[in-house]
Amino acid sequence: MSTIAEKRPAAGAATPRRRLAAGVGVLLAVLLVAAAASLAVGARALGPGEVWRGLFAAADSDQRLTEIRLIVRTVRLPRTVLAIVAGVALGIGGALIQGCTRNPIADTGLLGVNAGASFAVVSTISVLGLTDPFQYVWSAFLGAAAAGAVVFGLSSIGRGAGNPLTLALAGQGIAVFLAAMTTAVALTDQASLNALRFWNAGTVAGVGFGVIWPVSVFIAAGLVLALATLPALNLLNLGDDVARGLGVNTARSRTAAIVAITLLAGAATAACGPIAFLGLMVAHVARYLTGPDYRWLVPYAGLLGAAVLLACDIVGRVVVRPGELDAGVVVALLGAPFFAVLVWRGKFSNA
Repeated sequence: MSTIAEKRPAAGAATPRRRLAAGVGVLLAVLLVAAAASLAVGARALGPGEVWRGLFAAADSDQRLTEIRLIVRTVRLPRTVLAIVAGVALGIGGALIQGCTRNPIADTGLLGVNAGASFAVVSTISVLGLTDPFQYVWSAFLGAAAAGAVVFGLSSIGRGAGNPLTLALAGQGIAVFLAAMTTAVALTDQASLNALRFWNAGTVAGVGFGVIWPVSVFIAAGLVLALATLPALNLLNLGDDVARGLGVNTARSRTAAIVAITLLAGAATAACGPIAFLGLMVAHVARYLTGPDYRWLVPYAGLLGAAVLLACDIVGRVVVRPGELDAGVVVALLGAPFFAVLVWRGKFSNA
């Protein structure tokens, strides 16, 4: 009897893990379906067979097949890959920033990465005259990284060093300052203003693999660093004093998480522009599905971020045919009511 009683807790503990693992499988399946739909949906709808031939058929003299290959490989495949990569990065970044700051309404923009990237884009175009997206995407990444470093540096000095509130205040201060500087530069240079209007909408279209693959390297580095911080992040959410008592170096762990967020959000923002609310939304949905354990919450947030961004991009292609709505606009239309519901229901418990 005692043996049976001892085994029951272990079996009960295994059940949530199996459920969470099954949930990861479901999200992967949803993501796969969304990716297939992204390849098929557009101004010219393609059937499954046409998508398959567009992906894998060799070059042929058939003009119709050539057109399909061009649509699938050159236009839809890059935007699908970018939506997945950027969605994973922003979803995980949103979950991490909420955990680091213990602020349930925090988003990756809290570190000033969006504002830093925007200012770098208009400055590069205005000062250097570089108007090609491949050229200014790197300045956007550097601007995002520099803004994140400045925000973290300011929050690490003085009496409130390491305090999540100090980090949030420093981020907001830098973001407001950079937004004002961005506006000042853009209003004095027409080329900068035009580029900023396009880039600020947040889109996964029009970016080739020449940009996606290099950006993915930084996102991969951020993912590795993020995964390494998850055990410490669980303890940090119990409070810094408790975490220190359990042997966690809070400063080092929070620094590693902030660097991971900057890499993830900075690279994604550089590639497709600022996507507001995505990290905020998927982090809350992931927490609802998994609970507060970041070892599960972060993978869920990444998969949800990719699926949501893909779905919003698909919706943007359909609702205003033959034109398109940028994915960032659709995400904002979804995220603003989500945020309002959070405020209305008072869901501001600690992350």
